[in-house]
Amino acid sequence: MQPQFTSKSGSNYYFTEQGVYRLSNHWGRAAKCKWRLVPLQEKRTQGYILGFARWDAFLPDNDTDRLYAITIDFSSLTAQYDHKDGKSFTETPIFRTAPDTLKRIKIIRLHLTDNKWLRYFQGNPESLRQQILSEWNTGTESLDVIKRRYLQLPTAY
Repeated sequence: MQPQFTSKSGSNYYFTEQGVYRLSNHWGRAAKCKWRLVPLQEKRTQGYILGFARWDAFLPDNDTDRLYAITIDFSSLTAQYDHKDGKSFTETPIFRTAPDTLKRIKIIRLHLTDNKWLRYFQGNPESLRQQILSEWNTGTESLDVIKRRYLQLPTAY
């Protein structure tokens, strides 16, 4: 089958009545779309993966509306974003713009995988990590303000 469209970056698109197939070696934000691959036991050929999206799976996306919430999984030390129209949320999430969500998720993922920042705190590192990142993800205070609350500073004599 020949692609109906090839992007400047080399992704091939195949359109059907049900949806669109995309053959690409790069995923995530692509032009004005964000593609999230459902993990499968796919076989990669030179890094290329064939993905499929139904037409009704496409959701509104822009840089100004508050469309995305971040979910943190502390057991697997991962974080992901979800579109407000693409998931049923069990708790009331904080929705943010796409640029703010991408900045925050990058910082959260760094704080999930790097333990160096935790050495300045006393207490159980995993509990502190969860408490600090959860407060930042569900509140409006800066991460630095939240971290300062948990710092154990030496007592002055």
